[in-house]
Amino acid sequence: MVEDFPVLIVDDDRRMRELLAEIFTAHGYRVMCAADGEEAVRSLSQDRFGLVITDLQMPQRDGLGILQHALSIDSELPVILITGHGSVDSAIAAMKQGAYDYIEKPFDPEELLLVAERAASHYRLSCRARELHETLEKVRAHELIGSGPQMAKVKKLVAQIASLDVSILIQGETGTGKELVARLIHNSSRRRERKFLPVNCGGVTESLLESELFGHEPGAFTGANVMKKGLVELADGGTLFLDEINNMPPMFQAKILRFLQDQSFMRVGGAGELHADVRIVAATNIDLALEIREKRFRDDLYYRLKVMTIKLPPLRRRPDDIPELAYYFLQKYNRLYEKNINRIQNTTFNLLNDYPWPGNVRELENSISSAVIMATGSTLTPASLPEELKTGAVSFPRAESLNLQEMEKTLIAKALDKTNGNKAKAARLLGIDTSTLWRKLKR
Repeated sequence: MVEDFPVLIVDDDRRMRELLAEIFTAHGYRVMCAADGEEAVRSLSQDRFGLVITDLQMPQRDGLGILQHALSIDSELPVILITGHGSVDSAIAAMKQGAYDYIEKPFDPEELLLVAERAASHYRLSCRARELHETLEKVRAHELIGSGPQMAKVKKLVAQIASLDVSILIQGETGTGKELVARLIHNSSRRRERKFLPVNCGGVTESLLESELFGHEPGAFTGANVMKKGLVELADGGTLFLDEINNMPPMFQAKILRFLQDQSFMRVGGAGELHADVRIVAATNIDLALEIREKRFRDDLYYRLKVMTIKLPPLRRRPDDIPELAYYFLQKYNRLYEKNINRIQNTTFNLLNDYPWPGNVRELENSISSAVIMATGSTLTPASLPEELKTGAVSFPRAESLNLQEMEKTLIAKALDKTNGNKAKAARLLGIDTSTLWRKLKR
């Protein structure tokens, strides 16, 4: 259906303009016309359209100019070009610059309507996907799901310290929501109007991490052709989230410590000292005190980071939150996959509660996402759950005598056994990056 769908028709030939307007109006489109490129630009700046149909060859501003202006306003806006036989090459060139399609004169009105309907459908889907993404990001940035006593304690602590402009260390296993808590802290602070920028300290080499955080000058290394600002500079006035701080290379830890002390830094290859007002929120999934004893992490950096500490409980220790989380993710993926599942069967909840969740909330989200895809009715049944939940294939060591490192070793060994030694699959099963698994195995 294209009823009331807004379309802008641009043609300097009055008869062609009126013909196109008549065709599209008769098929339910809401039509606005422009007699030249300048009038079209004004219309695009003042009103919102879902489709632009324009002649390619026009005086002053041609169809290509209209295309460029339309895409500068909305990069997803479909633009259909109408072209004469002699300018087909120009139309093809325009498509490479982002035009949706072109129709060659003389054209069949039915063919044009068919192309227009496809373009309108494509634009509707793009807008819906964009709106859904923005909605989910907004929810993700503001919601910390779980009303059990442990999460209530975390929320209370976040509310107490968010407005205090101090460094914060978030401790918790992989998948417990450390970045979500960091975003909540940022959004509850005076810095909420400025940027929140995350960086994974374990995902890049030391040289790349320095360039990523502090930027570089032209010629600083091969391929550095222009000056690049780092995340520290871009986050000025905002918050920088350093995830997996435990994996930060030892030599680079001193540079971060210096920045924490006086908010100064230098770009790679630069000679001048720069300053940035940035709040640091760091996160770790292992015990940093143990890393200090093993000489892998600086104690002075540790104490500088942990002015305040937030400890996130693993999901297996907050079973009361599983139903709330499951229904939250059910609603989220209902919208995303256009499903209408309104109930989770009790036997399904039994499996969710019995599973140890080594990947924590992230693994639960992925499991519900998969289950929504597989479900065929209006109820989420055990049949739609991933196989490991139904079989309990990954069992988490529960013995109280095991310390964190021993539990981690046991869990990695079970994951590798389950995947026949495939490290990429094992990492996915554990809810961590493959590079993180390699580092843990090497250690």
